[in-house]
Amino acid sequence: MGWALVAAEPHHRKGWIKRFDARFWTVDFARPMMASVVTTAPAALRVEAVFYNRQDLAGLIWEAEDRWDHPLLAYETKRDFRGTRLSFRWRSGGVKPLDALHGPTLTIEGRDAEGNARAWYVRLWNYASGTAEDAVVSLDFDALDGGFLLPGEADPVWAGDIDRMFVSLVPPDYDLTEAALAAPVEGWAEMSAITCTGSGSVLAIGDAMLPEHGLGIANGYDDSYHLTPARVVRQMVALGYRGDVVHYVGMSHYMRLEAAGGGFAVSADGGALNASTAAWHAAFAAACRDAGLGIIWSLSYELFDAYCPEAWKQRDAAGAPALTGWVPPSTLLSPANGAAMGYLQAVARAFVGIAAAAGLDVKFQVGEPWWWVNPGGRICAYDAAATAALGSASVAIADVRGALDAGQAAMLDALGGLLAASTAALVDAARDEAGAAGLTSHLLVFLPTVLDPYAPELRRANVPAGWAAPAFDVLQLEDYDWVTAGRGAETAGARDAMIQRLGYPAGQQHYFAGFVLNGEDRALWAPIAAAAEAARRAGVARAFVWALPQVARDGFVAFDGEEEEGEVQAYDAVDFPLAIGREALAVTEFSTQIVSSPSGHEQRASEWAEARMRYDAGPGIRSEADVRMLIDFFRARRGAARAFRFRDPFDQSSAADDGLPTASDQRLGYGDGSRRQFALVKHYGDGDAVQERAIRLPVEGSVRVSVDGVETAAFAMTADGEVLFDAAPAAGAVVRAGFLFDVPVRFAEDRLEVSRATFLAGELASVPLVEVRAPW
Repeated sequence: MGWALVAAEPHHRKGWIKRFDARFWTVDFARPMMASVVTTAPAALRVEAVFYNRQDLAGLIWEAEDRWDHPLLAYETKRDFRGTRLSFRWRSGGVKPLDALHGPTLTIEGRDAEGNARAWYVRLWNYASGTAEDAVVSLDFDALDGGFLLPGEADPVWAGDIDRMFVSLVPPDYDLTEAALAAPVEGWAEMSAITCTGSGSVLAIGDAMLPEHGLGIANGYDDSYHLTPARVVRQMVALGYRGDVVHYVGMSHYMRLEAAGGGFAVSADGGALNASTAAWHAAFAAACRDAGLGIIWSLSYELFDAYCPEAWKQRDAAGAPALTGWVPPSTLLSPANGAAMGYLQAVARAFVGIAAAAGLDVKFQVGEPWWWVNPGGRICAYDAAATAALGSASVAIADVRGALDAGQAAMLDALGGLLAASTAALVDAARDEAGAAGLTSHLLVFLPTVLDPYAPELRRANVPAGWAAPAFDVLQLEDYDWVTAGRGAETAGARDAMIQRLGYPAGQQHYFAGFVLNGEDRALWAPIAAAAEAARRAGVARAFVWALPQVARDGFVAFDGEEEEGEVQAYDAVDFPLAIGREALAVTEFSTQIVSSPSGHEQRASEWAEARMRYDAGPGIRSEADVRMLIDFFRARRGAARAFRFRDPFDQSSAADDGLPTASDQRLGYGDGSRRQFALVKHYGDGDAVQERAIRLPVEGSVRVSVDGVETAAFAMTADGEVLFDAAPAAGAVVRAGFLFDVPVRFAEDRLEVSRATFLAGELASVPLVEVRAPW
């Protein structure tokens, strides 16, 4: 599998859309209200909103800059709205009408002709023809005025530099106070027959269509609630994702709410899902169906803390609730609480019903169910429901990471029983809702938590025997904390441990790779892609990338070739004939773009983070036997098709003088008390100009390692050429290593030309080789 991080460039394939295309509007709002936007026709959209407070406001948004699509698929940024006319039919209900104070207003944010930031407030009723809830609105951006009453309060809009615009939707009783409404209010608005004309009406848009590849994609409603389902599915298909999509229904947007204790809490009265969520997911299911995609509906035990009834929360022995690290936090539902589990079952039934209505095969995932552990090893297994369910088996566990006695171990086993029973009941409810059509069940397990090496007994509670095959159809494993922390080598052992404990072979497993939380950490896609490929090589049924918003933000693309093409990307772990290579000519190259001005000044941009090596092995050919050896090797590599190992005659050691390596030659990094895996690197230069070169092919048996200056043999080398310690170096400990290494290369050409006459006459053959980037 290949992969890349791309950015939009002028040479990328482009198409054209009309500005204000229905698919690319978004919606947003402040908690606790909910809203969604879906396309109902090629030139029509519908917003569903649920209001809880008198000051709730939803915005239907058009942005001049596309911040949500993949760089290959985004529409162009065009802030000049002049020469643009927009018209549409407006229909609404359950919101302030067009003619009311605080009725639908188009807020335009940008800059005036002098470049000063400002906003204009365009009352749509001033440009409407019809009734207050069914009208045609016509807007000419060259002749548009803000202000409530026209012409007396006219505030001319300068449309040459607009960042975004949005139509506001508020409840009928909107009055800017913080008071709650007497009851939740459901409202809606539709824009249909959306027409954009004029010289500014057309936008270029990325029109890439990547070939299908082997990776699956995961997504979450909490990250995409503001987008239209049509926009989300367009990206998935265009980026080459096929088969089943894993869709996490989220933990903070799908629920109905009711007033409780001065705030709001989840409620299943009138249905488990709010109207906005139900409409969005119905459209999403239909869009996936039409695109040939399936959906694995993922529901977790995680719930937005502010909406969770206090009695439902897992708690530690001190009564502190289980809170995740998100801001604001989510909490974990107690598997022992009947009301909490009944609520989850109602939610599962609702989403299964949506899948069935769309004609999709029903596939349901129980996502990351576990007993949470608060800081200090305080297991959250002491909520009232858990304590009552355990009875005398509930004993004190001060720190689940410590040595446990028989009673404490028995408590963990009992907790595992409660967890397994709750997940079984959840799947049974979903299966019952699916009816005769049947259901494929999935279980997602987060390995770094449930197989925490510092709390080995925790797996009694969090990997219960009740999960053993055939309790679920598919076991799904996730380990992104390890991968992004450089501990990806631990996955293979964890997978083996899960097979041994639960009995699901690799062929009944899925693997989740990712994710990259922050855009500045884009470099983490490299180990993520490598981990996904390693899982595929291990034989898992499917590997998924988590998640689409990060894929789009960072420009991640994946690609496979056909089977034959996949072979020609291969790497053979064989050495180029050393005797021939020893006399090779070596060339070190970079790629630098240089632009010279008429004055002679230059701008230089380095395009490669690392140098690439080229070699000519021709000077090492000294005899006809060498020629025959070279031809044999060339044919076995199928010309330039397959890479191989090559020993650089000038740079093959970690030592500064290219001599024998020592355990202190190169600094690999610093310990943090948990990281066990360190990649080999070699540094060139010093100070601010130092370059770090990744070493992928150490010579077997040559690697020497030290921790804080003390050489150690307590490590192994992974298949990717990285150091894997038996135990994690202490926090702050400097890790160094020395090694001999080879360079991965291929033949630069698909032809090898050697003439007996010229060779015997002393003319040197040319055998160009070029370094290849890992992964190969």
